[in-house]
Amino acid sequence: MFSLHVDTARTWRGGQNQALLTVLGLRAQGHRTALVAHPDGELRRRASEGPDLIPIASSGDMDLRAAWKLSRVLRMMRPTVVHAHDAHAVTMVALARSLGRLEPPPPILMSRRVDFHIRRNAFSRWKYGQIDRFLCASDAIRAMLVGDGIAAERTTTVHDGVDLDHVAATPRLDAHAELWLPSSAPLVGNVAALVPHKGHRYLITAAAIVIRSVPDARFVIVGEGELETKLRKQIRDLHLERHVLLAGFRPDALSLQKGFDLFALSSVTEGMGSVLLDAMAIGQATVATRAGGIPEVVVDGRTGVLVPVRDAPALASAIVSLLGDPDRRARLGAAARARVLESFSVERMVQRVLDSYARLAGTRPATGTGDHPGAD
Repeated sequence: MFSLHVDTARTWRGGQNQALLTVLGLRAQGHRTALVAHPDGELRRRASEGPDLIPIASSGDMDLRAAWKLSRVLRMMRPTVVHAHDAHAVTMVALARSLGRLEPPPPILMSRRVDFHIRRNAFSRWKYGQIDRFLCASDAIRAMLVGDGIAAERTTTVHDGVDLDHVAATPRLDAHAELWLPSSAPLVGNVAALVPHKGHRYLITAAAIVIRSVPDARFVIVGEGELETKLRKQIRDLHLERHVLLAGFRPDALSLQKGFDLFALSSVTEGMGSVLLDAMAIGQATVATRAGGIPEVVVDGRTGVLVPVRDAPALASAIVSLLGDPDRRARLGAAARARVLESFSVERMVQRVLDSYARLAGTRPATGTGDHPGAD
């Protein structure tokens, strides 16, 4: 099985991490893979160099130059399947497959990791009509796609995975020392892009409530994004400069995360929340919202605590409760790690991906008929 993977992002988020885990996991099982990635992106930097790492920059959905370059790659490499890992990659792959005029054309799979409703315009119908199989990171995403008009038989749930060996081997940073925080301060951590659907404003509002009960608590938010200026203003307005730290993008985020006492995810919408898998693999107790696919990962009361979306007081209450109960945090963390070992290993994820490849290999790809509204 030879799979060609395409990801167009320059940033490093959960989707890029899962793309890399998929590529490396397939290689570990003896399958040939090639990866097309942005030449200036973090994914390319982290992927191993070699003839199967192909730099192509895409400037958007209708970048014909990038699609032409990819069509030449398809003609030269002739992969069994093509796997698109983000929205722009879908267009680039669909155009490249048309330009390449391969017979038979390789099937296209897409990893769908966001729980955003799909658009119903003609371009989306064409774009996503080219997809032979949607690999949904959660049942919640799959249900949303089906509800928005994608045929159920074109969808499969493939939960994200976590590389347990990598997590175990990653060194732990002393987060207090690294970030110049008081050595005795309880640390509540969050790792997420600073974008609206991650709900950071609710986490910051919750922080203002938490410090009334736990004055020494510190909140560390790792990530970058469009909301940084607004979030810094909110921190100033709430006089939380000593208590909430925006730490920016950190390539060593996992090492830093190992130094947190508690992990909090405040998402308003969330495909699955793969960063939770890292926290659970560490053995870290989590507080998260019931957004999207998160309840498929965190079992409320057993491996973490779930609270309603956009409910800062409930988020704060759960954080205060767990900060004050280290024994319960330890029990939740241990149960969370056991759940990851059982259900969310990278090996399990890769096998589900391979099963989907096998079902499509050798079959003629579906073409867009206009009946299936597209995504994004």
